[in-house]
Amino acid sequence: MMRQQALAALLCTCAADKVAAVAKINPTQLDTSSSLAEPAGIPGRPDRPELVGPFQVRQRSVNSAVGRAALIHSLVHIEFNAINLALDIIWRFEGMPQAFYLDWVQVAREEAYHFSLLADHLKSMGFAYGDFPAHDGLWDMARRTSSDLLARLALVPRTLEARGLDASPAIRDKLRAAGDVRGAEILEIILRDEIGHVAIGNKWYGQLCTERGLDPIAQYRALARQYRAPRQRGPFNLEARREAGFSPAELEALQEEAVNPD
Repeated sequence: MMRQQALAALLCTCAADKVAAVAKINPTQLDTSSSLAEPAGIPGRPDRPELVGPFQVRQRSVNSAVGRAALIHSLVHIEFNAINLALDIIWRFEGMPQAFYLDWVQVAREEAYHFSLLADHLKSMGFAYGDFPAHDGLWDMARRTSSDLLARLALVPRTLEARGLDASPAIRDKLRAAGDVRGAEILEIILRDEIGHVAIGNKWYGQLCTERGLDPIAQYRALARQYRAPRQRGPFNLEARREAGFSPAELEALQEEAVNPD
């Protein structure tokens, strides 16, 4: 069944095997109601890279070959985590409409594509995934929200992944200025697809808020406090966020929070 296949893919410790397992998920075999027991070993990932705190990841200049490789490596790691996040939401949360699970299978496949593009590019630079340390911020939030679907939607796609919409243009331009044309091209593909991924998070967050009679802005603030979400900081890619389904009121609240945090 599809959700069991997603869980099996999540448990894969080899990146290549995980990508292959995502491609084999069969969306026509879907049981939306079964509650699946959580096994040990989530998320499956290779022994490397070494995982360190966010402030322990060394910042390097993209004007050097090693610096550009380190930047691409950080993006590879983000996309690897993004595969796991999409797989996790599929198997973990039962009882949603069929379209919910189909949306996240699409996300998992596109994240796997992004991972492969970046990993191949990193290889062309003489490095491989695991050659640099990385941090685990994305998956840390997945752990915190493992029992609350509304929080997961609010704080992963709509917060951490939406931050990628803000950061991607600057990274793309930095790579292009440093002569990494292929890296910049890949960032364009990722930005295009990530707008759709954040839109999926917005859609289902909004639907759950409507069903539960919750104000999405007030509820977001409450969830961000409860689960210790990182403060939202500008500059924001407002055009991409609009495309991704953030309402004018949400964008106004976002900018107000950045200027006047609680």
